[in-house]
Amino acid sequence: MIIRISDDALARALGADALAQAFAQKGHEVQRTSSWGMQWLEPLVEIDGHGFGPATLDDVDAILDGSSDKAIGVIVDHPFIARQQRLTFVRAGRTRPLSLEDYEATGGWIGLRRARQIGAEQIVEEVTASGLRGRGGAGFPAGIKWKTVANTPGAQKYIVCNADEGDSGTFADRMVMEGDPFALIEGMAIAGEAVGATKGYIYVRSEYPDAIGKLNQAIALCASIIAPFDCEVRVGAGAYVCGEETSLLNSLEGKRGEVRAKPPLPAIQGLFGRPTVVNNVLTLAAVPHILAEGGSAQYGSLGIERSKGTMPIQLAGNIKHGGLFEVAFGITLRELIYDIGGGTESGRPVKAVQVGGPLGAYIHPDQFDIKFDYEAYTAADALIGHGGITVFDDTVDMGAMARFAMEFCAAESCGKCTPCRIGAVRGVEVIDRIRAGGRPADSVELQPVMHNAPKTGRLPEQEIGLLTDLCETMKFGSLCALGGFTPYPVMSALKNWPEDFMPGQEGAVQKVLDGNDA
Repeated sequence: MIIRISDDALARALGADALAQAFAQKGHEVQRTSSWGMQWLEPLVEIDGHGFGPATLDDVDAILDGSSDKAIGVIVDHPFIARQQRLTFVRAGRTRPLSLEDYEATGGWIGLRRARQIGAEQIVEEVTASGLRGRGGAGFPAGIKWKTVANTPGAQKYIVCNADEGDSGTFADRMVMEGDPFALIEGMAIAGEAVGATKGYIYVRSEYPDAIGKLNQAIALCASIIAPFDCEVRVGAGAYVCGEETSLLNSLEGKRGEVRAKPPLPAIQGLFGRPTVVNNVLTLAAVPHILAEGGSAQYGSLGIERSKGTMPIQLAGNIKHGGLFEVAFGITLRELIYDIGGGTESGRPVKAVQVGGPLGAYIHPDQFDIKFDYEAYTAADALIGHGGITVFDDTVDMGAMARFAMEFCAAESCGKCTPCRIGAVRGVEVIDRIRAGGRPADSVELQPVMHNAPKTGRLPEQEIGLLTDLCETMKFGSLCALGGFTPYPVMSALKNWPEDFMPGQEGAVQKVLDGNDA
């Protein structure tokens, strides 16, 4: 009997290795595969297409004799899987990550072979026609970036994969690198064909040792297939700001991870001053499918408006069914949280959802009908970012979450620009004064970091005005998204949950906000 168990880092952390060993000791062949992405069911055991999970060592005998109460039926028919439109994660759960045989049997290298047949100009046209936008945050059209690099003269050009997945509640990049590394490498090789680059770097954070190991093995296995394109893994030190493309390039060059002023854009003067494509893991991993099918044949036909294709959405936080859900753009938060995610794990009401990592806005339940679409989120003063969704129940203190956003920015700032470096520190102090002034003195416990600002004599309402002005300055004056996006969680928390800043004085808060908007 063949037993299939994921070797994804999450599954391994929950005991998948010991489980695999237990089945092997009973004489069964165990295959270690990628993860299906149903993380609440890990470790998930698959036998003849049927799943059992979350499995423990105590479940082994019952799974083998068919009496297990952990049975979930045929995996592909499970509602969480059946409702998806998997393109980037089409192999998830189905293939062994480092098996070239599995990869080729499931359409691997078709996109690269076709790319080499049609040539650079046609590759760029098809990626542009697909509507593929950067999946790392800003949503910039990939085809336009590639065309810029292709048209810029340079003796050497580079493809850089931003795998510095640092946003809270995100894990899709890790799942690709651990579960389908050849797809990422193929996407980079296709990008190299498109722009004339023969060298690529994958910049991975050091906290992903399993991904680093898988990528290095995969590159060695497929080196002859992707030649003359050459790929190399570089390990970062975990600085959040190195998720910003110019900080990442500085780090790759051996310099301090610090934001560069733009222009020049990396597409013109990037790594070592050469024209460089910088794309996220999910962006590059989508490319092989696009080239295999033709840009607008399938990928470009999915989604809505200017948000085309599919998005691997990551459901995390206080949610019953956490995991990876790939679907075309246009789905609502309400569907994702309740129909797919099953509501909160705690069983309590949802109070807030943060989309787009620690710099994303907190979205109120009244806004849950917003469609997953770049422009719709921008209009709502929110971000899609990397597609991470973190759910909070009604026990969360949104004033504390706003404070955390400022504190996070202060801790992670590269220090290059004043609005981010100083503004975040002042932001923590202002929020502390608002919360201390808006409650009875004995009912608020200030955090031990950065709250010792001098007494100013300002009223809490005046401090709120100061906070909104500070956020405006950070939003439009910071060099990169770290300082520029920190106001999103702060202001969304203040607008939607003023009672968590000044209990009983919500009207005063709203009056100040309305005055600032006017």
